[in-house]
Amino acid sequence: MEPAMSEEFDVGSRLRTLRNTAGLSQRQLAEAAGVPHGQVSMIETNRSSPSVASLRKILGGLGISMAEFFEPEEAPEDQVFFTPHEFSDLTSALYADAAGRLELRQVGDARKRGLQILHERYAPGADTGETLLEHEASEGGIVISGEIEVTVGAQSRILGPGEAYLFDSRQPHRFRNLSNAEAIVVSACTPPYL
Repeated sequence: MEPAMSEEFDVGSRLRTLRNTAGLSQRQLAEAAGVPHGQVSMIETNRSSPSVASLRKILGGLGISMAEFFEPEEAPEDQVFFTPHEFSDLTSALYADAAGRLELRQVGDARKRGLQILHERYAPGADTGETLLEHEASEGGIVISGEIEVTVGAQSRILGPGEAYLFDSRQPHRFRNLSNAEAIVVSACTPPYL
């Protein structure tokens, strides 16, 4: 299955369609997601490109994952093996032209399996955002190449190739590439979050 992403993906229009389908006003969605009302409006009119953390929080108000947001068509349930072009692209539409691009690609249907496996690419300067991620899960990962700063609660460390992390995702956390080289991470999260 080819990824559904293209440079023409309209984040604002997709969010507006899903919100309207759910029968929610912008204010109701903002309240359900715990974000300012103006943030939903800014995203829907494409005046603001949300961070991964912000978009995930808003989608939580709709009860959908980022995979469902960006790629509504599901992989066959019995699919066991995946080539890189079959991974679900969770972020390209958010960061198509942004400096500090972050790319998260998911293997298969995380919700059906209860496990999310991601191939993460952080360009120099890439950051999951100033709004720290927090969710009910456990997650871990291994740095394949480059360096990534991982902040979990009050702890922060720059990890290099072969180094790993594992933590309770209810602790506020953030991932940033502070180096001048691309960083690649393979991670897992259960239950799935994005």
